[in-house]
Amino acid sequence: MKIAYLSSFHPYRGGIAQFNTNLYDALQKDHQVWAYNFSRQYPGILFPGKSQYVNRDEKNWSFSAMNVLDSINPLTYYSTARKIATKDPDLLLLRYWMPFFAPSLGTVAKKLKKKCRVVSILDNVIPHEPRLFDKELSKWFLKQNDGCVCLSESVRDDMLSLRKGIPNIILPHPLYDHYGAGIDKEEAAKQLGIDTRLKTLLFFGFIRNYKGLDLLIDAFGKLDGSYQLLVGGECYGSFERYEKQIASSPNADRIKIFNRYISDAEVPLFFSAADVCILPYRSATQSGITAMACHFEVPLIATKVGGLGEAIEKPGLGLMVPQLSSTALAETINLFFSLNRNEFIRNIGKEKDLLSWTRFASGLAEFAADL
Repeated sequence: MKIAYLSSFHPYRGGIAQFNTNLYDALQKDHQVWAYNFSRQYPGILFPGKSQYVNRDEKNWSFSAMNVLDSINPLTYYSTARKIATKDPDLLLLRYWMPFFAPSLGTVAKKLKKKCRVVSILDNVIPHEPRLFDKELSKWFLKQNDGCVCLSESVRDDMLSLRKGIPNIILPHPLYDHYGAGIDKEEAAKQLGIDTRLKTLLFFGFIRNYKGLDLLIDAFGKLDGSYQLLVGGECYGSFERYEKQIASSPNADRIKIFNRYISDAEVPLFFSAADVCILPYRSATQSGITAMACHFEVPLIATKVGGLGEAIEKPGLGLMVPQLSSTALAETINLFFSLNRNEFIRNIGKEKDLLSWTRFASGLAEFAADL
């Protein structure tokens, strides 16, 4: 199959670009694949972080995508469609994670739909932080697709609420295994400057309101002195309210914060030092952090929202917090450490065999071929 893959690729940072790159590598083993990238992903004024791009010393991926699509320049919507059409692809593969991209990606899809099948991988259809016209934009975008790959049941439910009857398949998020192996736990803790004797809770990834770091800081204040909290990730927005919350916590001296983008080379340090990874989200569909934790065989504790239960509770990768409260989260953390952690690790080992990029690529290609 000839596949044109239009989304975000290196040198853009973050899980979307990493996912696309890993999937490209898996697809190109059995198919002819062209990668098309954004020439501008977000206007600088709309991007909440410090940079959209990876550091120069980060992994140099094995291929280069063509930078063609400017998210806010309609002229490039049409020129991108024309460039892709010259390859005469059988499939246009898109990645959709927020309505901001509906006009750009949707226009390209509309122009090419008569020439080839159009399939989108859906992370989110209804955003965690909704804005005016989000549903209308997503509804219009979905109309330009012949089928969709959903990363969780929660995503599929949202999709079907906007476009009933669209062909779809659920394929769980594969593991982020491009970070390499973990390292010795004590060595990781020493490099991060945390106590090697304490039980380590990890919050990892971009810090946004819906991800509930404030709930975790609150919960941590209810735990005894045998715990420490490790936070790694850049805050999108002001970190000031978290700083005030930490300063007033009775356990402030055991909270270690790395409020910055964590490079690929540093990721093994954080997960190798952790006993458990915490996802205290207020809303979710699925999470790439789950895929990272499973790769490093770190169990999870997560709030029971969106598709997190589907990804964590069903295969036994960790525990779910029964209520969205700091008290319930603290109780679940204490419960986790009263159980046999190795049971969760054994379940993670079983799940790792099912969450390969090869399996995902094969399922996607079979689904697209049947449309």
